[in-house]
Amino acid sequence: METTPALLLRKTKLSDTSLILTWLTAAHGKLKTVAKGARQPKSRFAGRLDLFFECEISIARSRKSELHTLREAELTEPHEGLRSDYQRVALAAYFVELLELVTESDHAVPDLFDLLRRAIRHLNDHAASLRALEHFERELVRLLGIEHPELSPAVAIGRAYHKLPAARRDLVARL
Repeated sequence: METTPALLLRKTKLSDTSLILTWLTAAHGKLKTVAKGARQPKSRFAGRLDLFFECEISIARSRKSELHTLREAELTEPHEGLRSDYQRVALAAYFVELLELVTESDHAVPDLFDLLRRAIRHLNDHAASLRALEHFERELVRLLGIEHPELSPAVAIGRAYHKLPAARRDLVARL
């Protein structure tokens, strides 16, 4: 069993009782886990698995697939302030979409994990802003090594990965 700090990026229903969870970790990059029984009222995971939660997770690695088993999730930071405002949640979701676009499963990304953790913590304490969006994109292209002096970070990401999350246009207009 392995234990690592993680940020919860995505939740998907697997069955009436279980969830598939996508996490970002420093040591393992993007990980998918199955949380068996997580949707049951008296689950050991109750209250510990929500988007943008920071947790210390323990997983049992699968030898057959990229879907590992979540054994434990100890909530370390729920980021309650983030949920107080729709714009904060929308910007955090955009950051997650960007990282899902540029990361691979089971590939260590300590700098990207730290960038997302700092961004989520910032949004927990501050309002969403165009400045925060642009800072995140600027740091992301720098860390990925795709920054270009004549291109905006958004254009550099779009060129390197052939798309940007669709939510960006609406976010920029609202911020």
